[in-house]
Amino acid sequence: MTSLRLAMDTAFWDLNVSSAQNLEGTARAVPGEAAPLGMARASRLLRPQQLSFLSRAFPLGLVPSFAPTPRKDLGSFAIQSLLLGPSSDRWMGLVGQFRPRKLISNIKKEVTMGDELELPQFKDVAKHFLDKSLYALGLFSQISLTPETSLLFNVERHGDKTGQRAKAMLLHELPSHDVTIEAAWPELFLDSKGNYWDVPTSVSLDVTSLIPDTGLWYRFGLHKNSGQPEARNSSSTDIPLTLLPGVCAKAAVSYEKSMDFWREQEKSTRARNLVKKPAWISSYDERLEEPHATISGIIGGTYAAWFGDGNISNPKRRNQFHADFFGSLCYTIQHGKFKKDFNDLRRISARLDICSASAFMKGVSHLIFDTTKRQVDTEFNPLATPRLNVILQQQVAGPIVFSVDSRVSLVSPSGKHMPCVDDVMFGLSYSFRKLKSGKILAWFSPKRKESMVELRLFEF
Repeated sequence: MTSLRLAMDTAFWDLNVSSAQNLEGTARAVPGEAAPLGMARASRLLRPQQLSFLSRAFPLGLVPSFAPTPRKDLGSFAIQSLLLGPSSDRWMGLVGQFRPRKLISNIKKEVTMGDELELPQFKDVAKHFLDKSLYALGLFSQISLTPETSLLFNVERHGDKTGQRAKAMLLHELPSHDVTIEAAWPELFLDSKGNYWDVPTSVSLDVTSLIPDTGLWYRFGLHKNSGQPEARNSSSTDIPLTLLPGVCAKAAVSYEKSMDFWREQEKSTRARNLVKKPAWISSYDERLEEPHATISGIIGGTYAAWFGDGNISNPKRRNQFHADFFGSLCYTIQHGKFKKDFNDLRRISARLDICSASAFMKGVSHLIFDTTKRQVDTEFNPLATPRLNVILQQQVAGPIVFSVDSRVSLVSPSGKHMPCVDDVMFGLSYSFRKLKSGKILAWFSPKRKESMVELRLFEF
């Protein structure tokens, strides 16, 4: 049911997607746009927690990543490492990043300029190591104020950029709700076209009901943007309306339901405790141990009220009051229990999303007019077309699984009524039995030209 909830989470400002553009390893999905791919959703673990585990799997604890930068001389390849791990009750971590391309090219130039490496020339080579544009440093802290309340804070500085990035988050658990207060300056957002945007200041308050397996789920909150958004990796001037300055009050409610066509259930926990089995007989991932065919769906509505002058700086108009419906239908089939070393996991999940019922109905009416050859002078709305998300997972050998996550739109970006692939991501994961449902995932996004390695728990 996790992928279904993307339809509702996308309406808010706190949906994290994986990104190699910063040390935090996440960016926020632009609210009000198409839901991101399931594989793109970021890990629930903080980046230092991930690096603490990943450092054991990579030589010298150096974890690679790829992300384009405006400066071509720095290159896309970067290496991250955990410089300082957590200690005592006050959890703290220090993350460092190094981009070697510029350093290697500069040293190569120094060496080729002379026949012998003399002392003055050696000093010139050493100076290249002090180039601050090669490095980035991030400090992460998590403090448990009470058993129900936690405070998270992180700040990072990139040598090739001016200023720093900072974020603070207060989490409080109520008996039936989670309360989150968050502030970031600036906040990094990722739109559905693969463009990154920096919003100078972003502040939000969010209240979410505890997530049931099925049934009613709701959330509401306030969000404020300040300052003019800036494109980070492109020259685009088409700023998403939800990132413009202003205050937004938003509420959403949804209802979920799931039904199994068939399922091979494992023995109950009590029965398994009576008969001890070797660890190698258990599944590599306990969430993938039951072959099944399941259909699930979600339907809900959102309401938003905007206050502020965001429309003044943008030719497009933002509706001050807006109400809409959304829905998703998902079918999943899995063969294999992910226990054997070969041919024991094949999983296909297909999800149809309608992000905006109002835009969809307008799109249908325009299609009818088009088919009757009547002239319709209208601008194409990307939310008007349903989107089909397909995830394929295939075991390669043992705990290694290859995944492809794709999104197909029924209308091309130009507005022509023909299917096209909106986005695709590839992933290779290694699951650990001792983690019950944990894996190292290496993903690649051709659209963003990014790749990184993450640790994910209880996600598939």
